[in-house]
Amino acid sequence: MTETFDRETAAAAIEAPGTPEEHWAAWENLARLPAVPPPSGPVVVVAAHPDDEVLGFGGTMAQLTGPVHLVTVTDGEGSHPHLPAGRIAALRAAELERALGALAPRAYRTHRLHIPDTDVGAHETQLTRQLATVLRETGAGLCVAPFTGDLHADHEAAGRAAAAAAQQTGTPCWHYPIWMWHWAAPGDPRVPWSTARRLPLPSWAQARKQAAIQHFTSQITPFSLDTDTDTDVGTGTGTGTETNAHPGTVILPPSELAHHTRPFETVFI
Repeated sequence: MTETFDRETAAAAIEAPGTPEEHWAAWENLARLPAVPPPSGPVVVVAAHPDDEVLGFGGTMAQLTGPVHLVTVTDGEGSHPHLPAGRIAALRAAELERALGALAPRAYRTHRLHIPDTDVGAHETQLTRQLATVLRETGAGLCVAPFTGDLHADHEAAGRAAAAAAQQTGTPCWHYPIWMWHWAAPGDPRVPWSTARRLPLPSWAQARKQAAIQHFTSQITPFSLDTDTDTDVGTGTGTGTETNAHPGTVILPPSELAHHTRPFETVFI
């Protein structure tokens, strides 16, 4: 996307009824994408919000044997604007921690950058510098980040910053889509299918990813901040262009989760 990102048009595309998973499953070219193995060596995984990394790359993360560094760009505090931002940020961090525990019995090194949610584009230069530092300090052999054409302002800005940082450090960079599966259609000319690759997930990795997603309670159920229970829930996002949730909203209903619980994941390389 360009600097003239049309937030209203993007929001309308995401808020409109999406492409059913049945349509994607019936598209033979998706299953025919060239397969690539899970990467080896240190990997830096970038997420615009706490949950993007699990939705887009969690099954592959579960298979990684080398060091994994997670960079959470925002705290996701803007997903439920009717609720206190500080408490939302803390809850979302707790959700992510539990989700990562479900993915693999390992320690993920996390870097929380605290860039304002819904405003990553305004901090893109700063983010590029921060990501370049992480890539250099970790000796990363691969950077994985949100898709730069996802039609989500924060996702696209995070993806662009990661691509720029990767170029500066000579690090290969893959991009995972999140909302593309919602607004795009099989064979959509807006999608760079020639660079798409498939990452097959063994059944155990697929099961771990599905278990991890269940920890994003606020994304998959109507969310309210109950003072008696808010230590057990977090608030999800990964969605707001700006799909900021109103009371009772389910940000990721089953129709959306279906795009992220396939027996493979997709990246653009």
